[in-house]
Amino acid sequence: MTSFASWLAQGPWPIDGGLSGELEKRGHNLADKLWSARLLRDAPEAIAEVHQDYVDAGGRVIITASYQASRTGFVATGMTEAQADDLMKLSITLAKDVAAKAPEKVWVAASVGPYGAVLGGGQEYVGNYGVAHEELVKFHRERIEVLASANPDVFACETIPDLDEVRALVEVLADYPHIPAWITMSAQDGASTCAGQGIGHLAELVSAAPSVVAIGVNCTKPEYVTSLLKKLASKGDLPLVVYPNAGRVWDGENMCWIGEGHTTLPSKIVKEWVSAGATLIGGCCGLGPDAITQLDNDLAQLR
Repeated sequence: MTSFASWLAQGPWPIDGGLSGELEKRGHNLADKLWSARLLRDAPEAIAEVHQDYVDAGGRVIITASYQASRTGFVATGMTEAQADDLMKLSITLAKDVAAKAPEKVWVAASVGPYGAVLGGGQEYVGNYGVAHEELVKFHRERIEVLASANPDVFACETIPDLDEVRALVEVLADYPHIPAWITMSAQDGASTCAGQGIGHLAELVSAAPSVVAIGVNCTKPEYVTSLLKKLASKGDLPLVVYPNAGRVWDGENMCWIGEGHTTLPSKIVKEWVSAGATLIGGCCGLGPDAITQLDNDLAQLR
């Protein structure tokens, strides 16, 4: 069987788009701290439907609905830890069931969102949480252990705003050398993470993590991406992954995106990203199945 890393080398490939925005379009109110993870409990079939739409659009990687899922978050709503674990594992089962029906190989990436996402106030776009390294390690180790038990194809450690949190993830991922991972950070401009650090340091930090097979950026404005990819490529030789948001700004207080944004990714800019080293490209918040359909067409011509 082809490994995920070997498959990456045959790219560029399209991955899926934003999950929460599609769920909201279908009438689900996600304005609480659990965000889309709440539907693992309340409407898992809705999550599966969105996964299916992305596969139908051409996406070759499904990112699970576990971004904001954790024992901490679920227990705060009255669940037991065992129930929380079952829902985190369900996120992978839902995606696996959809992937199994696809005519081509579709990979299941277990979303590992940042510590800030569980706080529920937009802290994943700021970083600098003010918590100790040991606390970040404990938080990620607990949920990654649960997600690993459901055997995803890959870990998608995503929207990480702060290099301190990358260090914690690298420490935890070392315990799972058999599961490949990517780490993508959120960025505030064309050079810096959301916490204000140089993005190139990401490449340096993962050099000690053999299971990390790709790095990049996600949930970042498209206009910043080319510069960010070039800075990452200058610091290492790992394949790059990018899935920007639609270019809007997150209002953490009101839990919504504001401003104007894209509905698809322009073919010209996609070609730029591939030239800069991107082998996995998709969409994050605000970019849905239509964007992935166009992306699939563009990347097929570039492979």
